[in-house]
Amino acid sequence: MVSGGAWVTLSIDRVLFPFAAIVGQEQMKLALTLNAVSPQIGGVLVRGEKGTAKSTAARALCELLPLVKGADGSDCPAPFVDLPLGATEDRVIGSIDLEKALMEGRPSLQPGILSKVDQGILYIDEVNLLDDHLVDSILDVAGSGVNRIEREGLSAVHASRFVLVGTMNPEEGDLRPQLLDRFGLAVEISGEKDIMHRKQLLLLREAFDQDAQGFREQFAKQTVDLSKKITAARKRLKEVFVPGHLLTFITEICCRNHVAGHRADIVIQKAACALAAWHNRTEVIPEDITSVAPMALLHRMRNSELPEMPPPPEPPENDEEESEPEEQESSAESDDKENTSLPPPAEEREEEQEESTEDDQETEAEPPMPPPPPESPQDDIQAVGEPFKVKRFTHDDLRNLRSGSGRRNRTRSATRQGRYIKSSFAIHNDDLALDATLRAAAPHQKARRERNVSQMSVLIESSDKRGKVREKRIGSFLLFAVDASGSMGAQKRMTETKSAILSLLLDAYQKRDKVAMISFRGQEGQLILAPTNSVDLAAKTLTSLPVGGRTPLSAALVEIEKNLERTLRKEPAIIPLVLLLTDGRANAGLGSQHRPHEEALLLSDHLRERFPQVRFIVVDTEPDGLVRLGLAEKIAVALDADYFKTTDLKAEDLINITKADG
Repeated sequence: MVSGGAWVTLSIDRVLFPFAAIVGQEQMKLALTLNAVSPQIGGVLVRGEKGTAKSTAARALCELLPLVKGADGSDCPAPFVDLPLGATEDRVIGSIDLEKALMEGRPSLQPGILSKVDQGILYIDEVNLLDDHLVDSILDVAGSGVNRIEREGLSAVHASRFVLVGTMNPEEGDLRPQLLDRFGLAVEISGEKDIMHRKQLLLLREAFDQDAQGFREQFAKQTVDLSKKITAARKRLKEVFVPGHLLTFITEICCRNHVAGHRADIVIQKAACALAAWHNRTEVIPEDITSVAPMALLHRMRNSELPEMPPPPEPPENDEEESEPEEQESSAESDDKENTSLPPPAEEREEEQEESTEDDQETEAEPPMPPPPPESPQDDIQAVGEPFKVKRFTHDDLRNLRSGSGRRNRTRSATRQGRYIKSSFAIHNDDLALDATLRAAAPHQKARRERNVSQMSVLIESSDKRGKVREKRIGSFLLFAVDASGSMGAQKRMTETKSAILSLLLDAYQKRDKVAMISFRGQEGQLILAPTNSVDLAAKTLTSLPVGGRTPLSAALVEIEKNLERTLRKEPAIIPLVLLLTDGRANAGLGSQHRPHEEALLLSDHLRERFPQVRFIVVDTEPDGLVRLGLAEKIAVALDADYFKTTDLKAEDLINITKADG
C-alpha cells in the first residue's frame, strides 16, 4: 500500500490493481476521489453493468488514503472492509460479548464491522440486495460519524468515520428512494465503447495478470503522487469557501431540477469544496459546481433525464457607481435591493412566477373548458384525481416466522433481526437470550458450585438456555384488480377510482410493499404490471389506463388466482393483499351455464377457499344514488373480504381495517 509516500504491505490475500491504471470511468474515479478528500460528502453509489471495474476502483482507492493510528498508537494502513450480504445486525453494529459475560461474570460489548472500518472504506457490493434496515443503519453512521450500540440494557458509543462505497446492478432491483437520497453522490457507468480504450484495458489487465508486482511498480510514482495529493487536499479543505453568489447558483440548480429536500444542496456544496481543494484552490468556482452537480442529482431526480444546468452566474460588481442603474432597474421590479446579486436564472424564475400568477387569476375568472370527448368510447383515458391519506391496511401474522423488510405488517422474525420481545425454550439462528438464560441459571448456582470446580463465574447448563423471540415489520404484496369497463367511464368515475388507487400506491411506497396490477375490460383480465417494488412505475401504468367495453369480472378473478398462485409458489412467506376495485356489474362471463354475476360469485367462493391466508378487500366504485344494485357488496361477502366504498378509504376515521392479530 502507498500512503504518504511510503509503501505499506496490505494484510490481504489479493494484490490490488493500481487506481492510476484504471482506464476510463472518469466520473466514478472523480466521485471516489472527492469522497476520499471529504468523507462528509456521504459516500458514493456506483450503478452499472457487471465487469465495469466498480469493485476494483473501490479497493484501489483504499491504498491512496492517509495512514491511520492503530490501537497501539502506531501508523497503519486505512482499513478496507467488504461487507458480506449475509451480515447480521449484531455483526455490523455490535453486540454483547457472550464469552466474556460467562467467563468474567460481567456484561461487555463486542464491537462490530462499523468499529473496524473507522477512517477507512466500507464497501458494499450489490447494496440493493442488502436488507433495508441494515442499509439504513449504515447510512446513519456514515452521515454522523458515530455508532451507537444498544444491546441488552448496555450502551456504547464509538467513532466510525469512513468512506461508504456502494455498488449495484440496476437490473437486479433498485434501492428505495429514501435510501438513494442518503448517498452523497451517484454515478452511472457502462463498459467502454471506444475500441482503443478497450484494447488498452486488455493490454493492462494482461500485464497485471502476468506480473502483478512488476505492474504495480510501473504505476508506483503515480500512486504515491495521488496519495500525497489526497492528503494535501484534506488539509486544504478547511480553508475552502464558497462565494455568496455561487451558493445562490447551487440552490438554483436544485430548484430547477425539482429535488425534494435540501440534502442535494448540501452535498453539492461539500463536493464542490472538495474539488476546489483537489485542484489546489481555496475558493470554489462555477466549474466546480457544474462538475459535481450531475453526480449529486442523478439519484435524486424522479425521471431519468439529464439534470438541467442553468448558466453560471457572473460575480457581483465591486464598483458601486456602475451598479447603481442596475439597482434602480431591479428596485422597479422588487423592493428588495439584495436581489440585485441574484443570477439571471433566478430573475427568470421570478418572471415565470409572475406569469403563472396572472394565468391563475385568469383561470379563476373563467372556468376551464372541459376536455374534448374521446374519439372512441372504447379508449377513454381519464385523468388521475388528487390523492389522499388512506386508512391503515395491516395484516399482522404473529404465529409464523417470516423474513423480509417493510413497515406494514407485524410478524415473528425468522432471522436475528427485529425487536426482542420475549424469550422461549426454542433457539433459532443461535439467537441466545442472555438475560433469560442467566435468570434461568441463577437459582442453581449454589448447588452447581458444590459439585463443579470450574473457574467460570456463572455455570450454565443446556436446560438453562433460552432463545430470543423477535418481532419485526415486513411489507406486503398488493395485487390491484381494477375494473376498466365502460361503466367505469360514466360520470368520470374512473378519475375517482384512479385517485383512490394512487393514494393506496403512495401508502404502499411508504410501507415498502411490492405491487402488481390487473386490469379487466372487454372479454379478459390482463396483468398490466408484473410484481415490482417500483411504485413510480405503477403510477405511470395507472395514468395511462383506458376504460371501455364490458365487465369480465369472472376473467379478473381467474387472473387473480393465477397471479396469487405464481407469487406464493415463488415467495411462500409473503403476505398478499388483494384489492378489487369494481362496481360489480359483471356482464361478460367465461361461457358457463351460469349468468355472469352468478359465475363471479361462484369463483369468489372458490378463491376464498383456495387462498385462506390471503386478505381480500373490495372497493365498491358504484356511485351513490336512489338506485344502487349493490353487486360489489355481494362479491365482498363471497370473498369474505372487507368492503368499502371509494370515499371510505380516506383516513378521517383512522382504524386498522384488516388487522388480524394471531
